[in-house]
Amino acid sequence: MPKLETLPATASTDEIITVLSRDGALILKDVLNRDEVDSVLSELMPYIDATDYGRDDFTGRKTTRTGALVARSEGARNMVAHPAIIAAAEKFLKPFCERIQLHLTQVIRIRPGQPKQAIHRDRWAWGTYLKGIEPQFNTIWAMTDFTKENGATQVCPGSLGWEDSHEPSEDEIGYAEMPAGSVLIYSGGVFHGGGENASNMDRIGVNITYTLGWLRQEENQYLSCPPEIAKTLSPELQALIGYSMGSYALGYYTPPVAAGEGPEVVPPEFALGKMDGDASQFGSAELLAEVSASIRGEK
Repeated sequence: MPKLETLPATASTDEIITVLSRDGALILKDVLNRDEVDSVLSELMPYIDATDYGRDDFTGRKTTRTGALVARSEGARNMVAHPAIIAAAEKFLKPFCERIQLHLTQVIRIRPGQPKQAIHRDRWAWGTYLKGIEPQFNTIWAMTDFTKENGATQVCPGSLGWEDSHEPSEDEIGYAEMPAGSVLIYSGGVFHGGGENASNMDRIGVNITYTLGWLRQEENQYLSCPPEIAKTLSPELQALIGYSMGSYALGYYTPPVAAGEGPEVVPPEFALGKMDGDASQFGSAELLAEVSASIRGEK
């Protein structure tokens, strides 16, 4: 059985990227302490307990999936914006974009009796159309201890080069066994799936994923975290969930007001009351310069 490499929470960005690029996955140990884990769970358990089971075998008929975490939990916001995770996500994804964005937030609770999930690649959210780029930097934060018995995530280290049609054998599948507070980091290209819960306890993990700023998000953050909630967030988190231009001309909108009562084209920040009617059309001059430099191969 292949074994995932485990790094300490103090690992550098370069150390994380080296293992991730080689194996497609790794464990970052003890990123949260017990009090931090308990605080996040206390905020989220009312929503988790109110969530129905999945409606098919893939989502899990004894699995609950709870989203909109940015809007619902201060602790989850801190996890989404964790400096070490953001630094690694940006280094991993920015060869393919000017800005990264939050792709999804989801509490995955695997309950006793849940079978193994089918092995898959998360990048299949966009079909198999993306070639030659890595679109995702994914994390699963252990809110309970992860063991093989209770449904630790199945992961196939070294599977980045496999064909999409590959069907992993048992000896190619490892398990992300880790204590609560640790984080499984994995790329969109690694083969993985939820594990079987053969225990008598729930396995709870928080799936937080980042993607290229020019791709469609899996969880629609504008609906999960609308402007009235997004206004209360830090500027960094506002930008990360999508209230910023993904590139020079990606993400602008026209406010739906009567003729002459508002600007015609504004960036997303306008919805948060951060800009007046003279807001720059499309993105900033600085962002345009970044895009132009990238096209010319200067970065």
